[in-house]
Amino acid sequence: MKKVLLKIDGMTCSACSSGLEKFLNKQDGIKQASVNLVMNNASIEYDEKILDIPQIEKFVEKAGFESLGIDKLEKEEKKKTNEKYKLIFLTILAIIILYVSMGQMVGLPIFKILDMHHNPINFSIFQLIICIFAIFLGRDIIKNGYKNLIHKTPNMDTLVSLGVISSLLYSIYNTYQIFLENKEAVHNLYYESVVIILFFIKIGKYVEGRNKDKTKEAIQDLMMITPNLAIVEKDGKQKEVTLDEIKKGDIVVCKPGEKIAVDGEIIEGITHIDEAFITGESVPVKKTIKDKVIAGSINYDGIVKYRAEKIGKESTVSEIVRLVVEATNTKAPIAKIADKISGYFVPAIILIAILASIIWLVLGKEVSFVINIFITVLVVACPCSLGLATPLAIVMASGLASRNGILIKSSESLENANKVKTIVFDKTGTLTKGHLSISKIYNYSNSNEEEIIEAIANIENNSEHPIARGIVRYAKERNIKIDSTKVKEFKSVSGYGIEAKYNEEKYIIGNKKLMLKNNINIEKTIKENEINDDESLENDGNSILFIAKENELIALIGVKDIIKENAKEVIKKIKEKHINTVMLTGDNEKTAKAIANNLGIEKVIAGVVPKQKAEEITKLKQNGLVMMCGDGINDSISLVKADIGVSVGNGTDIAIDSSDVVLMKDNLDRINTLIEISKKTMKIIKQNLFWAFFYNICMIPIATGILIPLGITMNPMMAAFSMTISSVTVTLNSLRMRK
Repeated sequence: MKKVLLKIDGMTCSACSSGLEKFLNKQDGIKQASVNLVMNNASIEYDEKILDIPQIEKFVEKAGFESLGIDKLEKEEKKKTNEKYKLIFLTILAIIILYVSMGQMVGLPIFKILDMHHNPINFSIFQLIICIFAIFLGRDIIKNGYKNLIHKTPNMDTLVSLGVISSLLYSIYNTYQIFLENKEAVHNLYYESVVIILFFIKIGKYVEGRNKDKTKEAIQDLMMITPNLAIVEKDGKQKEVTLDEIKKGDIVVCKPGEKIAVDGEIIEGITHIDEAFITGESVPVKKTIKDKVIAGSINYDGIVKYRAEKIGKESTVSEIVRLVVEATNTKAPIAKIADKISGYFVPAIILIAILASIIWLVLGKEVSFVINIFITVLVVACPCSLGLATPLAIVMASGLASRNGILIKSSESLENANKVKTIVFDKTGTLTKGHLSISKIYNYSNSNEEEIIEAIANIENNSEHPIARGIVRYAKERNIKIDSTKVKEFKSVSGYGIEAKYNEEKYIIGNKKLMLKNNINIEKTIKENEINDDESLENDGNSILFIAKENELIALIGVKDIIKENAKEVIKKIKEKHINTVMLTGDNEKTAKAIANNLGIEKVIAGVVPKQKAEEITKLKQNGLVMMCGDGINDSISLVKADIGVSVGNGTDIAIDSSDVVLMKDNLDRINTLIEISKKTMKIIKQNLFWAFFYNICMIPIATGILIPLGITMNPMMAAFSMTISSVTVTLNSLRMRK
């Protein structure tokens, strides 16, 4: 078996992608095909003994689409779309035809030249012209419906197409009757039904595809996270080259503030490197000789030389891109309730319309009567109410969610949020603030805390170390003045800390080794309880700074990534809903468990890379639906792999665009709000489906004519009216979501 990823052109909606997927999976030699609408590609596993790529491409062409060859997942130029303008034009046409066809019924003034009683020919021809324009704008729906009917995979587009074409042909027939001076035929025109049906369906497709291009661009932008240029050293000389020119085994030089160009191994130098976009660890990691470096990570404070090991598609970043796309392709789509039903409903309605027509023809009825029955069944069963049942409720729920700071990007997330069994949280930037800050201070001096912080922050302001930056940020947040001119004789002691004079007083700031190196007695000062203060800070997940002034220990400071203010309360509310909570992080296990215990999260999975995160999500999904909440690039695969991906508003672009839901205000409590909105949405959808089916159960038998012996009949005009009543009922019920 072989696998190929083909670029597909011509897909505009989920009906296109699902139709192509069903068609491909029916072909001999194809074991499994998964079509990705977002990425416009198809992942196809096939038997190379039976098929080759050109043959597979012919299948794609036969299905009505075009293969653009193997998808290399390269950055594409943004294409302009005119779908928005088509929808605006269609909206104008819908308003015009409704005014002309029904304006008189509600007492609206109308030009005499278009009056149905005085000028029926003008009245019908004008509507026909409007209808032709509307069909041109909605031709993709009709084309897709036709293709799916030919390929024996009828969907909602198929029924819409049949209803539209039947209504159009019947209206054209009655327009011809008007020319023959049959005045009654003016009441049998259904051009407005054609336009309105296409208008409603077009709105749904537009809303469905709005975020498609953004998601696609975000995934492709991930490839751009590595620098364009790098410095390569050959024969003792350094030369700037492009990324494509770097080969395996080349020696690459990286200076402070620059990004690592390719995956490799350090052969010279010591530095701290920020790998948060891969590992999720908030503290930059110390790197020295023989340590591995990852393309796209940021070099903080040292010059290093490393040997290139993985380049191009072999790099970690490329692997993440591949996994994100693969996860998107293999993720089982949760079909909309209406789509599931339509799999049976559409063929059944077509069959009923045909059988009813044949029976009446056999019973000796005229052809005009038989055509009337056929069109009446299709029009009365036209899935406006059924098609609107889910999307209208979703649209209203999305509006309600947005007012609460929640951006809903997929209907599946609304449908399934209330069924979630497990919510998985990333640590850094999701449960925590994502940057280091002072969490606790043990003060052993006569000075107050503010004075100690002022001295330390001024000294640390001369350092680029992540802990130093966290302390300076903490001081600035409390409006403590930073004036580095008061700092003298600043000295960085690599691997230990720093020494300097502030206001002419000598300070030593660093780890325990630095204290011992300077013969500073710390044991007596820090041990007042059974557990030493430094051990207490370490057990709580802190990095520890010992502060000495004039060779005397004056303070201990714990520095760590601070938990968000309402995180504990959010976890409590989630657990009250009987939903399991899990922390999934690339950070070390000790730090992760300390934070999890504080929050009340019982299960912790720590020290995992992006690929392993996705694997853990897959395992958790065996016990029910999983929601993943994260903010970093390293979360992007997991966000796609989960049943519902939720990203916080201050997250990276790739995390936001890989997710189904975005918490715009970075408030984790919106997760509970999302679940409540989901419950309400599902209730509304079920009610809508009940009314849609109740209407069909009542009206379809009448449309077939089986109640004619009882004097109960229906024509296409009555069918269109009853269809409208059904749609209005569903619409009004959906509007209740605003409250």
